[in-house]
Amino acid sequence: MQTNILEVKGVKKYFKQVKAVDGIDLNIRMGEYVAVLGPNGAGKTTLVEMIEGIQHPDEGEITIQGKKWRGHSEELHHMIGLSLQETRFIDKLTVLETAILFASFYDLGEKRAKEVIELVGLSEKHKAYVVNLSGGQRQRLALGIALLNKPQILLLDEPTTGLDPNARREIWAILQKLKSEIKTSLILTTHYMEEAEVLCDRIIIMDQGKILSQGSLDEIIHLNNFYEVVEFSLHENPSKDWNLAPYTQQCIEWNPEKLTGKLYITKIQEDMPLFFELLKSKHIQLNQFNYRKATLDDVFTTLTGRHLTEQS
Repeated sequence: MQTNILEVKGVKKYFKQVKAVDGIDLNIRMGEYVAVLGPNGAGKTTLVEMIEGIQHPDEGEITIQGKKWRGHSEELHHMIGLSLQETRFIDKLTVLETAILFASFYDLGEKRAKEVIELVGLSEKHKAYVVNLSGGQRQRLALGIALLNKPQILLLDEPTTGLDPNARREIWAILQKLKSEIKTSLILTTHYMEEAEVLCDRIIIMDQGKILSQGSLDEIIHLNNFYEVVEFSLHENPSKDWNLAPYTQQCIEWNPEKLTGKLYITKIQEDMPLFFELLKSKHIQLNQFNYRKATLDDVFTTLTGRHLTEQS
């Protein structure tokens, strides 16, 4: 049985009328990688800030290794590594000087600074000024800084936003190496579906301060009865009595301007003949038809009513 390193119980955080976090229960196991997905305003940042000890819950409690922030803040800060979407460095310090500066905050020396520089693949850049680093290199340096104290929990807030695909995959490779060698637990907020799928054991979908679904990708898809997706387009808009029965519950959208729709089905061999019979009985001409397996994006959009990158 795996030990929980983090436990969140009944946590709430309100800002006037806004329920940023509205009664969340969450456990994270030792060595587990967890992604938190949600539209802007879903409550992700507030939840992570409470886990970091930056904010305090109005109700409920958060424990790390069984300890609360109150009375144990110094000890818990040494258990956590943190990297934000954008980290400010001193431009005219070198990579090594920067790592040594941050290492000193933990009473660590140059040896550890050099270890993390090697870990994030910046050894050849150790004499380069930070101002001359690319975006991907700066993010790798930020990740190295977060790892200086050998954290038991690593919190990354959209660490690859704005990076090109190659730089993003370099970050992924470092995190995958950490998982196999160091067993650090990871809480990752991200706008990239692929990032969550590639890196994380468990995905948490949040909206309006609540957890809507969580589990591995396969578990989320099956828990929400999302197995297979049919995307289709029609020759013209159907009449007003158009009804996708028995598919009413599965049709997540019908776009009358583009004449396109989408269905979720569980057994294509049984369900699709009924759909075709409906089209035939209504004299509706089918233009295009596409079948595929459901994805995390399908589940996310259906549960939240929004795409991940949309503003709230």
